[in-house]
This record gives sequence, C-alpha cells and structure tokens, in this order.
Amino acid sequence: MNIHLIGIGGIGVSALAQYYLSKGHQVTGSDLERSEITDFLKSKGIKIFIGKHKTKNVAKDFDLVVYSPAVKKSNLELNQTKKYKIKAITYPEALGELTKEYYTIAVAGAHGKSTTTAMLGLVLAKAGLDPTVIVGTKVKEFGGSNFRSGKSRLLVIEACEYDSSFLHYWPKVIVVTNVDKEHLDYFKTFANVKNAFLNFILRLPNDGFLVANGDDKNVPQVENNEFQTINFSLEQVEAKKIKKLLKVPGQHNVSNALATLSVGRILEVPDDIIFKALSEFVGTWRRFEIFEKKLVKGNKLRAKSYALISDYAHHPNEVSATLKAVREKYPKSHIWCVFQPHQYQRTFYLFNDFVKIFKEVLVDKIIIIDIYDVAGRETKKINKQVSSKKLVEAIDKKNIIYVPFSKIEKHIKENINLIDILIIMGAGDIYKLIEKL
Repeated sequence: MNIHLIGIGGIGVSALAQYYLSKGHQVTGSDLERSEITDFLKSKGIKIFIGKHKTKNVAKDFDLVVYSPAVKKSNLELNQTKKYKIKAITYPEALGELTKEYYTIAVAGAHGKSTTTAMLGLVLAKAGLDPTVIVGTKVKEFGGSNFRSGKSRLLVIEACEYDSSFLHYWPKVIVVTNVDKEHLDYFKTFANVKNAFLNFILRLPNDGFLVANGDDKNVPQVENNEFQTINFSLEQVEAKKIKKLLKVPGQHNVSNALATLSVGRILEVPDDIIFKALSEFVGTWRRFEIFEKKLVKGNKLRAKSYALISDYAHHPNEVSATLKAVREKYPKSHIWCVFQPHQYQRTFYLFNDFVKIFKEVLVDKIIIIDIYDVAGRETKKINKQVSSKKLVEAIDKKNIIYVPFSKIEKHIKENINLIDILIIMGAGDIYKLIEKL
C-alpha cells in the first residue's frame, strides 16, 4: 500500500508511520516544520515534505491517508484526498483499526502514560514476548524511537484522552495511571473527563482486565465492576523493592512501575524478569532526562560542572511530582528550574492549581518564561486573560520570577555559577534552550 501521513512529525503519527514502514508499505508524509522526529523518519527512508501543505503532496495512487487530529478540515492535502476519492482517517481511527488485530494493552491517564508504556514494552520484550509498541516519547531501549516492531500478537499503545481519541481503541487490557483535570479546553468540565474514561473502560471485552491506580482519588469514579480489576498501590509490599531498583526517581515512577508489574503478572511474566527489566530502564526522552555529559560553568576561575535535566512536565501535578523527584535525588544541591507553561487555555483553566504548587515548591529558584502558544487550540479571548507575568504575580514569591523567552539564555549564563542542577521543564519549544546550553 501507498500510505501518506499529514502531520507526520507528531509524536503519535510518527510512530504509526514507522509501523506501516515495518510492514513493507510505501510511506510518505508532510509536516509544517522540520524536527528531530522528521529527520529520524527521513533517515529510515520515508519521503517527507516540509513546509506549507500542498495538494501536489497527495498522489492519485495513494491507498490511504492518515492525518493528525490537529489538521484542520480546510487543509489542502486533506481536501485533495476527497478529489481523488482516497480513504482518509485520523490517527486515532487508524490506531483503532490496529487494536482490533492485536491483543492490545492500552495505557491511559492524565500523567505517566509514556513512561508506563515504555516500561511495559521493555518488560515484555525482555520476557521474550516480542510486543509491538507505540509510545508518545522516544525510548532509548527502542533505538531512540517511539516505536518498537514486534512479531507477536501483543500491541502496547499509549491511549490519550484528548479529543476522546481513546474511544477509537479496542484493548484487552486497560491501564489507568490516574484521572485528573486535563485538556479542559476540549472537555470543559472535570465531570466530562471522568465520563470519557468510564466510556473508554466500557470498551473492554467481558474477559478484559482493568489495571488501575488505587492511590488516585478519582480512579474509583471511573472503575466498572463488570471487568477483572487489579488495583496497584504504593502501599503494596513490592513498592519499596521497586523504589530501590529504579534508576528513574520519584514516587510517580514507582507507581508507573507497579502498574507495569500488574500487567506483567496478567501475562504470566515471572516477577524476577519484571524486576530485572525495570532495574535496567533508564527513562525516556524529556522525562527527567539527565544528560550524561555534564556541562562546564562559564566562570573559568571557578570552573565547576552542573547537571542539566530535561523534563516534559506541563500540568500542575506533573510539575509538582517532578520537582519533588529532583529534590529527592539531589537533597543538598542548589536547584534552578526554567518552566514554560504549555498552552494559554491550560494555564487559564488550571491557574489556581499552578499558583498552589509553585507556592509549595522545593527548589531554590524557578524562572517562568512566556506561555507556549499551541497552534489551533487557543482562543484570543483567553490569551488576553492569562500570561506568565500574571502567574508570577499571583504566586508572589521572591525566588519565582518571570523572564522573557528571548532573554532566558543570557540570564542563565550570567547566573550559571549559582547553579548545581538546572531543570528545563515544559512541553513546548523550550527544548531549544537545552540545545543552546
């Protein structure tokens, strides 16, 4: 088949592109901007068109076009599929078709999906079960890819709730890491979020399994007694053992590992294999990613190295968990954090939650830079009501300041000798700061 993917640089769509390529299909794609991901796909032999979408990118002989949910209906390439009468489906619809062909394990939750999916994929691979894995981050054990090609009937996927995408999937096992106030720009109310999770769980077959976080206060509101339910908890005896063997810090990662342990046991993987695989897990791209090569500080008279950490946290509870983890790992270090709020609407809806967690922060200094504008998901009305400056003013703490993105590199370099640990946090283009440092 000839398959074209619009928005191929997206973290989900790019994984699906690799799946199609692994099955011998001819794959092309388009994206507005070049990125690490598009470069990686190009190195795999996928032809990619970068820049403004054009009708000529879609050929008459295409058998299927898959497009990101972020692609607008007015998109020129999408409209061209109608003229040529080519089947065009969204990424969640395409992934949903795959879930029918496999014994699918879907990892859902407001936080921890990517890490848990990666952990689980690694465990099942180490156990010789050879799963196919589609995950929302790059995994070192998968050759730096967000995809693993397997030959068995096992498929492990990250199931996102945004736009109710996960309602297209048909899993045999569902993992719910937590349920939280997230994507309120789409759901509007937390009640709608919980209702979406409940509807997702109801897609399990009668012999399906629900693996749910027993420590999360919102999870019981979406559980359903029709299915075999396994609750994992930090209170269970394995939690202490897992905390000691994990290379990735934080209670949230212990919880992710406990979820992985539960699924491994469902598939009858011996505990010793699960624990060994978890002990070898080194984390994923932009999830508490510690750069092995420590950078040298600018002052040559007092040259001293500092650790640079990249983290994807962008929801208040994720930010809180990550900052607790960094303080836990480096209890006596002088820690600075540069945080980029992700999306005006998220910042608006969760403004008070952000204020609360930053008031309780455990690191020495936090710099909040400008909000990352998510194309196609913002409204001018809300954009005018919220800003990083307003957030800093509401937090009202001396060690939390606002610095414009354009000046953040200079500010860090001028103060670098005060820093032992620098954590760069956010889901937007803040990663460019890491490249500069």
